Formats: sequence, structure tokens, C-alpha cells
Amino acid sequence: VVEDAAARSELVSRFVAAAGLPCTHLHVPTPRRYKRPGLPRATEQRNAGLAWLRQRHQHLPPPQPGVLFFADDDNTYSLELFQEMRTTRKVSVWPVGLVGGRRYERPVVENGKVVGWYTGWRADRPFAIDMAGFAVSLQVILSHPKAVFKRRGSQPGMQESDFLKQITTVEELEPKANNCTKVLVWHTRTEKVNLANEPKYHLDTVNIEV
Repeated sequence: VVEDAAARSELVSRFVAAAGLPCTHLHVPTPRRYKRPGLPRATEQRNAGLAWLRQRHQHLPPPQPGVLFFADDDNTYSLELFQEMRTTRKVSVWPVGLVGGRRYERPVVENGKVVGWYTGWRADRPFAIDMAGFAVSLQVILSHPKAVFKRRGSQPGMQESDFLKQITTVEELEPKANNCTKVLVWHTRTEKVNLANEPKYHLDTVNIEV
């Protein structure tokens, strides 16, 4: 877990501890100059995760089994998705629901190979796919030590393509989820909450974390 913060927050630390899962809690803040609409998000956090993986595994002998997936806090996942990605050899792909202004986007598959993209935005992207739509073998991450998410020259919506171009080709992609015909992850988003009534009423006498 990589938190967008200058230090680990008590909120996330307690959540991670309560989950009861083996976990490493990292943190790195997004520079203020990049917190503007229209700029790529979570770049520093994803790169921090990549750096941690490489540092932890660089001196261990291959093969090193493992799969990297960039999970976001504004997505909803079927547990089946994580079973699908377990067999990733290099880079695996699948559909994502509620993204690009459409009910779903997906890789178009013919004879077991990705041949195009069913998408609602910029089908001309080298990899017209959402961040939640692919997973990468740990061995690929380790064998491409310079592959990172870039700030300079990267446009919104292009971070996936910019990253994947460094480690694979469209021809090498491995379709999952029944040849990319099943939606197992949804971009449900976290919307700005409506607190218009908060100032109209007395504050609670108990401090409750929301």
C-alpha cells in the first residue's frame, strides 16, 4: 500500500493492521505542482511501489514468482480477478467496467491474441487500456529496471501506454477473463461528497472518524 502523504497516517495504518493481511505500508507525497486537474495522478506512488519491489528482490535468485497489479482506491473488484491474474507469464489483460464514458472497455481478442481495443476514448493509444485492466509478472518488472511511470511528456490517460511500451508489445499480451469477455473490475470512482447540511446543525459531541 502506497499512501499519498508525507508520513504514514494513523487512519491507513489502522486499516492495514485490521485487514490482517501481510502488507508493506509505504508513503510518498504528490508534489503540489502536480495536483492540478488534467495532470496524471498517482505517478509518485506507483513508482515508489516499483522501487520497493526491485530493491527487495534484486539480490534474490530467479525465478521469483509474483504478479504486480496497480489497484486503486476508487475501483471495485471481483475476487475472481485475482485468480485470473495468477497465471500471468508477462503481461495479462482483461475488461474494465464503467470507464471511458462506456459501460466497459476491453481488449478485442481474435484467436487468443489482442488485435484491437473496444474503448470510448482515444482508440489510437498504443495500449488503450485502463490502469485496472492489466497485470505484470514480477520477473518482467525485475528484468526492466528502468521501466517507470513518467511525469515529463506524459499526458492524462497515456500513463498506461507509456509504461507498457517499456516492457511489452500488443502481440505479447495475454488475454484473461474468458478472452476478455467478462468484467471483473469496475471503475466505480470516489466522488466528492455533499456536506451541505453539516454547517446547518450542531456538531456531534463525540469524535467519530469517517
